[in-house]
Amino acid sequence: MSAPNPIVRPYGTAAIEEAAAVIRAGGIVAVPTETVYGLAADAADAAAVARIYAAKGRPGFNPLIVHVGDLAAAEALAVFDAEARALATAFWPGPLTLVLPLRAEAPVASLVTAGLDTIAIRVPAGRAMRALIAASGQALAAPSANRSNGLSPTRAEHVVASLDAAAGLVIDDGPCAAGVESTIVRGRQVLRPGPVTAEAVAAVVGAAGPVDADGRIVAPGQLALHYAPAKPLRLEATARAGYEWLIGFGAVAGDDTLSAAGDLNEAAARLFDALHRADASGAAGIAVAPVPNEGVGAAINDRLQRAAAR
Repeated sequence: MSAPNPIVRPYGTAAIEEAAAVIRAGGIVAVPTETVYGLAADAADAAAVARIYAAKGRPGFNPLIVHVGDLAAAEALAVFDAEARALATAFWPGPLTLVLPLRAEAPVASLVTAGLDTIAIRVPAGRAMRALIAASGQALAAPSANRSNGLSPTRAEHVVASLDAAAGLVIDDGPCAAGVESTIVRGRQVLRPGPVTAEAVAAVVGAAGPVDADGRIVAPGQLALHYAPAKPLRLEATARAGYEWLIGFGAVAGDDTLSAAGDLNEAAARLFDALHRADASGAAGIAVAPVPNEGVGAAINDRLQRAAAR
């Protein structure tokens, strides 16, 4: 007998109500945000959060991001200083995650924070996640909806291909607009580059010093190998070598392209979709053209470098 498939529902009121019922019952739901698809559970329910880790095969030392509906809900869980509040005011709802001190009384399962005294939290802009937060009445812990260290999902079909029945219920609201995970900031430090650029963060709170290099994982996306395809990945390629699938950018054409026009926002939105297609191709390896390391290009290169770290 074949394994059961996940249930995929198109975005709409009925799908959100069904997903909210699953959340309230302690289940998990794959839902799109403006960045990537997330695998969501009630952040206060330790058993539900454990189901996320089991479905993904995620190591327990890697904390999750908590998604809430507004700044007031975030302040009920985390301690904000003036800089954090300024960043929240500037970029929420949106693809910015703040790592902040966890309030002692916050109803958050310890698995969510990996036992740390900090919490990674954001107010998403994507309509499906916002609707699910409102309908469920819960803060939602939600890492990307894929097997741990694999390619991030920016379409519902990516979720199904990676997690299959472990995804449970999948809300399909088409491709994600940003295409890369949220920027993560602690204080003035960008721990993970993303759609909110380091320059934009600095414009609000000032330039950051170097990121602490003590080896601790204090936020998602800090593992050396992450976001990886199954096939070998070569970067800074201007032509294919052997039986590679070439992903172009700008003047470098290939089997696919992140952006023929050299548009970094378009490239970010297409990044994981292109990597999924390359990984599913008959090629022996994947090569990616150079992408400028500026603006959101820093986030693209961060994901590519971690994907190629073998």
